[in-house]
Amino acid sequence: MRIEWQISFWVAAFALLILFLWIFSGVLLPFAAAFCLGYLLDPVADRLERLGLNRLGATLIILAGFVLILALIIILLVPILGHQLAALIQSLPDYVKKIQELLAQQSAYFTNGYGGVLLEKLGLSLPSGGDSRAPSSDLVSQAAAWAATFLNSVWSRTTALVSVLSLIVVTPVVAFYMLLDWDKMIATIDGLVPLRHREVVRGLAREVDAAMAGFLRGQSLVCLFLGLWYGLGLSVIGLNFGLLIGITGGVLSFIPYVGSLTVLVVSCIVAIVQGWPNWHLLAAAVGVFLIGQFLEGNILSPKLVGQSVGLHPVWLIFALLAFGSLFGFTGLIVAVPLAAATGVILRFAVRRYRLSTLYTSLPTAEKASILIEAVASAHEPNRDQ
Repeated sequence: MRIEWQISFWVAAFALLILFLWIFSGVLLPFAAAFCLGYLLDPVADRLERLGLNRLGATLIILAGFVLILALIIILLVPILGHQLAALIQSLPDYVKKIQELLAQQSAYFTNGYGGVLLEKLGLSLPSGGDSRAPSSDLVSQAAAWAATFLNSVWSRTTALVSVLSLIVVTPVVAFYMLLDWDKMIATIDGLVPLRHREVVRGLAREVDAAMAGFLRGQSLVCLFLGLWYGLGLSVIGLNFGLLIGITGGVLSFIPYVGSLTVLVVSCIVAIVQGWPNWHLLAAAVGVFLIGQFLEGNILSPKLVGQSVGLHPVWLIFALLAFGSLFGFTGLIVAVPLAAATGVILRFAVRRYRLSTLYTSLPTAEKASILIEAVASAHEPNRDQ
């Protein structure tokens, strides 16, 4: 098959996949979640099979344990998080007002002191009678509007209540069959690959599996640890809404840097408002954050995620935001597998391109020049003789 036909095939396949997601994004959420669960839990089922259980028994044990853990989370954790979320929403206007007042006070103190002289020399002094709270108010309003727009775009793609109910009810059922027939599905797909391309496709599949497994399984454990660490740590130091901030940051840690920045910014704002003018609470919150970052960067991520994932943070952030905006929660779920597969295929295409004549062939004039130089250098010793 010519390289042009291969490129056309993959472009057409990707376009059909995007069209399929676009048309059926409203009903694909439980199936995408079930696929991810089946992929994440397949190694556990394989290990239980090696211990002597059959596939059906291993699948039943795994899903029963998963449902039990999910039920405990819903019973024990959701009410606490719901209470803190309601309190946060109720207290948010007061927090914004207090932050604006603190910014205005500090700005006035800075302007009336040595900072005013410096600003005048730089030509940046505030106009007399100006309201220094206006910039911060505009910034808060813009940030709130952006967050509301993004959440609305994610939520509106999934017919709210129906999608949530289908996710809770349909996902375990589909995940059961996915996990039960996982090896059969892989064998069937492998049997459909043309024989002359089978080894190449298997190699690409192994690379995609390594990227997905390293990120999905490893990063899921990292997010779980960070959510527990931030939630418990911020709660222990007495920070308001500490458990909600920590759990949210742990979940958002699936997106590189987003979860950590969320925990740092929100916890610092709450600590400043709650403990002002005492800085002890702010220092404690920053300490919890720094310890969590140290553990993640030096122990958890190197051991659980590894360095050979092949997913650049910028590419991953773009994929999550783009697919989340286009396809809602379904897009967020399928973004990582598609990003991993796309990255592997692009790297494979670059390797094949570097081996092709399109990259290695030289222009005719350059070939002739190289040939003349080679002949001349070969006859130079004879002329010397």
